[in-house]
Amino acid sequence: MDIRRLVRKDVQRLRAYNATEVPCRIKLDANESPYGFSAALRSAAGISTNRYPDPEATLLRGILARDLAARPENILQGNGSDELIYYLIATFGGPVLFPTPTFSMYGIISRALGEKPVGIPLDAKFDLDLKKILSAVRKERPKLIFLSSPNNPTGNCFSAEKMLKIIGSSTGIVVVDEAYQPFSSRKGFLPMLKDYRNLVIMRTLSKIGLAALRIGYLIADTEIIEEVNKVRLPFNVNALSQAVAVAALQKRGTLERSVRSVKTERSRMFSAMGKIKGVRPYPSEANFILFQVEDPVAVHASLLKKGILVRNIADVVPGCLRVTVGTRRENSSFIRALVTILSAKV
Repeated sequence: MDIRRLVRKDVQRLRAYNATEVPCRIKLDANESPYGFSAALRSAAGISTNRYPDPEATLLRGILARDLAARPENILQGNGSDELIYYLIATFGGPVLFPTPTFSMYGIISRALGEKPVGIPLDAKFDLDLKKILSAVRKERPKLIFLSSPNNPTGNCFSAEKMLKIIGSSTGIVVVDEAYQPFSSRKGFLPMLKDYRNLVIMRTLSKIGLAALRIGYLIADTEIIEEVNKVRLPFNVNALSQAVAVAALQKRGTLERSVRSVKTERSRMFSAMGKIKGVRPYPSEANFILFQVEDPVAVHASLLKKGILVRNIADVVPGCLRVTVGTRRENSSFIRALVTILSAKV
């Protein structure tokens, strides 16, 4: 029996997302926070494992609503942002438009659901090419537009003026993915929700130390939330994740200190990397730094030999690697290794 013949053609053409675990001493490849919240795990001790979780994640949505000055009915929980992207595309369909390079799951999930992905290259400064995007909006009439700001893997925020023009020009839904917003100097697009009914804000707890929980959430007009909720799977956020997330979010001061530490280290790393001959770091508003080297494959392999894992993204941004901001000790080890590797190549 040829199983592949039974698989939809668009799925046959897909490649699985590469999330392979690579043994290393210092892991700086996945944009995770170097700080966890193990104390919050105690909150899961009283969970009844034989019972389904709260299907509406009432406590979690309540605390998120408080922090965002929003209403719980304007928030929808997901098993990570990936699941919410899936729900959005399942709800509204395509075409699905996004700039490139950006988070790969926009395109992967679009294809998995049989919808047309429309990627529009960023300009030379990694900003939105407004002319090309607006032209594609008129031609393709996308049901969904995803704008990740700060953007992964480039690390920069897009022009707010350009983003507002895209939101105002679109007859579909515009999703501003603010996964990295806690590390940005900008306030984000939450205040714009009252002015644009087609605007959706997507956020996650993964980048601030709670990646293991897989919790993302949408903030949007009630009507949008109600429609997307129709395709949400029952009990999609498990009870353990809900309990730990609520406990961690109640320690807002601890979360904010960890974010400040990452921002301080990001600045230190950027300065140090800029002084290394053969390295061009790009300014970042996220918890990682994109940097260019002459031979990214060789540098990536040399770092790994020293036990330091970064992300090789030369296939999407030519000549570039991406390093996550870790602890001060981890970052110093990375800088020293980079200096040694590039000095040996001179």
